[in-house]
Amino acid sequence: MPDYRELTTENLIKAYSIGVFPMSYSRHSNYFDWIYPEERGIIPLDKFHVSHSLRKSIRRGIFKIRENEAFTSVMEACASREDTWISDDIIRVYSELHKQGMADSIECIDKEGKLVGGLYGVRLKRAFFGESMFSRVKDASKVSLYYLVEKLKKEGFILLDTQFLTSHLASLGGIKISREEYLKLLREALS
Repeated sequence: MPDYRELTTENLIKAYSIGVFPMSYSRHSNYFDWIYPEERGIIPLDKFHVSHSLRKSIRRGIFKIRENEAFTSVMEACASREDTWISDDIIRVYSELHKQGMADSIECIDKEGKLVGGLYGVRLKRAFFGESMFSRVKDASKVSLYYLVEKLKKEGFILLDTQFLTSHLASLGGIKISREEYLKLLREALS
């Protein structure tokens, strides 16, 4: 486990490359831990599950999809939950990483031009580390994830890391794998 005391873009890149990621204690906390889970959530890109209702939302085109136009706004929306692990420091450092071209966001915009859903994460070679997503309208985060999966497949990615597996991610095809399996997949994605 890295012994990095500061949250910097350099430390983030090093940490992700060995399977570690930061989590803060709360939105306004100055403290964070490096997390190295025994089991890891991933979404196999060829196994992403598109439900009938999600397919319908995509076909109806109720959202305009944008990439990397509102990265910090997406992070702030993700951090607005009461029990967030995304601190102001994390927002600052990931926004810097975004400016360096190593973190991306997918945004769902409604007919009025408002940001109603989205996600963000870190990209290293052929690995994408999904950090968080939010939805203010039904299916907005799922539509964002659908577009991310399609983009990653087109670009030859082989790993979509979700860190942990929630029931929501499991319903979309997410699975849990051991740390050893994850590190093998990570090495392949970074080679």
